[in-house]
Order: sequence, then structure tokens, then C-alpha cells
Amino acid sequence: MSEQVLVGCSGWNYGDTPDKGGWTGAFYPDKDTKRLRYYSQFFNTAEMDSIFYEKFYSKMTRGTFIGMAKATPEKFQFSVKVPETITHNKRLDINKGVMVDFEEFLDKISPLKTANKLGTILIQLPPSFTVNDFKKIEGFLDRLPSSSNSSSSYDYAVEFRHPSWSTEGPWNMLSHYNIAAVMTDSPARENLQFLSDITITTADHSFVRLHGRNTKDHYWYNYRYNKEELKPWVEKVSQIKQQTKVLRVYFNNHYGGNAVINALEFKEMIGTSLSTKEKSVLEQVESYLSNKQSNSL
Repeated sequence: MSEQVLVGCSGWNYGDTPDKGGWTGAFYPDKDTKRLRYYSQFFNTAEMDSIFYEKFYSKMTRGTFIGMAKATPEKFQFSVKVPETITHNKRLDINKGVMVDFEEFLDKISPLKTANKLGTILIQLPPSFTVNDFKKIEGFLDRLPSSSNSSSSYDYAVEFRHPSWSTEGPWNMLSHYNIAAVMTDSPARENLQFLSDITITTADHSFVRLHGRNTKDHYWYNYRYNKEELKPWVEKVSQIKQQTKVLRVYFNNHYGGNAVINALEFKEMIGTSLSTKEKSVLEQVESYLSNKQSNSL
């Protein structure tokens, strides 16, 4: 059934060198590279995480998103995370004016909608937001602008971060509103296996985020998947494709360029033939990071 499987990275604006977590030298040729324009030569989608943080969001205008639309090819899509003011500070509480904040957010990103480049609007809940907050999220979802299948509708996805949501109620609620349940890959110690052990299709579109599995410190995303670890997700994608019209997959293990490697590898693993250019940049990033690792030993 799936018309599209879009695979990309969570973010692209990683200007530091890989030893500092960035992509310059490994993926981006140099510090002067126009990063979004370059990134979009290899991927047809990106997740925008910086908008989540108030310190960045407060400086963004419609012009920010007009520029993003102009810098990318015609069918490129941006999935955009809802700002932390709405999800984490006001915790989706309609009594705290979150719907006004949300309308302002939609207005700000409207150039992406106008350009047909808006993918999923990601509603990521804080880890402290438990199933006890069910009525709060239900009240919020009930007031969202249309998630039905129409030209003026939006694709929404909710990412739960607490194991208490592992019950039927949340899936039924999301199905009612045609909102995708985000499936994630993250360290086992985070107790979020219910988001990865099964395929959850609650809408006519689906959303997968691979965060990385680093357990040495807080940074899950400082991690590179091997192909054996990705194989179960290839099988899940095959299942999901039969049930949804669009599947968006994002690699959030961005540290040092690992997401670039894994996203390109995954595209190939699910049956997409990589272009000569894509194969070349994959080898380039792998070689760069491999040499850096050897030199540090």
C-alpha cells in the first residue's frame, strides 16, 4: 500500500568536525558548505529538531522556513518537532493556552505546508508524561487542526517516552484521530521496548526514529548500528509498508556522522538502489571515521 518510504536523519546542521560530534570533513566537504542544500542531494527528508528548543525557536520566523523550502528539491520533506514550550513546559494543557502556542507554531512553519514540503509534525512527550496524563493529551489531540485525509490536513505523530503507555488505550486514541504512534529504537535500559518490539500502525502514515543504543553515558545518539541490528527494522518496514501510505524513518544517532552511514545503509537494505554519488559518499564517511578511530588508538 505504501506509496513512499522516506529515509533521512534527525537534523543536518552539524557544522563541527566529527571529533566534536559534527559532520564537517566526514560528510560535508568543508565548513563553508551550504549544509541543507548538500544534505538534500543524498536524502529526500530530514527531521528538524532544533525547533524544539526555545532558544532556537524564538529566533525563527516564517523566513526561516521559506529559506528551507527554497534550498531543497521539489519533493523533499521536513518533519518538524513541536516546541518544548508546548510539550514539556505547558505539557499539552489546554488550560495553559497551548492551543494558541500551537497555532503560532503552525503559522511559523506554514511556508513548508504551502510548498508541499511538510512531512510529519512530531509531538514528543517528556519522560515524566505518563498514562495518568491521558486526559491531558486527549484534550490536546481533540483540538488539533485536521488530521483527516484532506488537502488541508496535517500528518501528526506522538512519541511516548514512558512505559506506562504500553496499553491498548493510547493506540485506540491515536487511531481515532489518525495520528501515528512513533516506533523507536533506543537502549534497553530506557524501558521503551514496547515501541520497538512490535509494529504499531495507528494512522495512514507511520513514523520510526532510531536513536542509537549507547549506554555508556546519557547520549544515546553517539552510536553506529551494525547491519545485524538494523535487520529487524527492515522486516518491520516491510510490514508497515503494507498498512500505510507514507512511512518516514529517521536516524537520530547523528554524532560524528553515524546517522549518515546508517541512513544510507538502511535505504539499500530496504531495497533502494543507491546512486553512484550516494555510494561514494557512504564510502567516504565510513573511511573518514574509520581512519579517525584508528589514529586515536
